[in-house]
Amino acid sequence: IFEDCRVPASAMLGRENDGFRIAVGELTGGRIGIGSLALGIGLEAIDYARRYVTEREQFGHRIADFQGIQWMLADTYTELEAARLLLMQAAWLKENDRPYAKAASMAKLHATESANRACYTALQLMGGVGYTADCPLERLARDVRVTSIYEGTSEIQRVIIARELLRDIA
Repeated sequence: IFEDCRVPASAMLGRENDGFRIAVGELTGGRIGIGSLALGIGLEAIDYARRYVTEREQFGHRIADFQGIQWMLADTYTELEAARLLLMQAAWLKENDRPYAKAASMAKLHATESANRACYTALQLMGGVGYTADCPLERLARDVRVTSIYEGTSEIQRVIIARELLRDIA
C-alpha cells in the first residue's frame, strides 16, 4: 500500500494515466518472445521423439519406416517451420518500427498451438515411455501448456487478430 507517496516527475515512465496503454504495448512485444519459447519447446520435443522412432523397432522394422509415423513427423515439422516464419515476420516488423500487433498475435497463436500439438505428437510417437519422469518429454509436455496462456491466451489472440482484420476494412 502506498499512502502519501510522491513520485518526482523525472521518475515517471510516460505520461500520467498512460500506464495501461504502455503495459499493453509491452505485452505485444512479449508475445513474440513467448511464441519463440513455445517453438523451442515444440522442436525439442519432436526432435527427441524423432531420434526415438529411428531406434525403436516393432514387427521387425524401425517404427520410423512406417508411413503413418513419417506423416506425423512431416506435419509437425511443417507446422513448426510455419510458426518460425510467422515469429520472424513479427520480429522484423517490430524491429523496423512498423505496426506489428496483428503479426505478433498471429505468431504467438500459431507457435503456441503448434508447439502444444508437437508435444502431443511426440508423446504419441514415444508411447508410454514418453510419460515417465526419466524422459525429458514429460517435462516439455508440461512446460509447453503455459505458453498458450502467457502474454494473452489463444482466445485473446484470436480477438486481437479479428479486431485488427475488421479495423482494416472499417
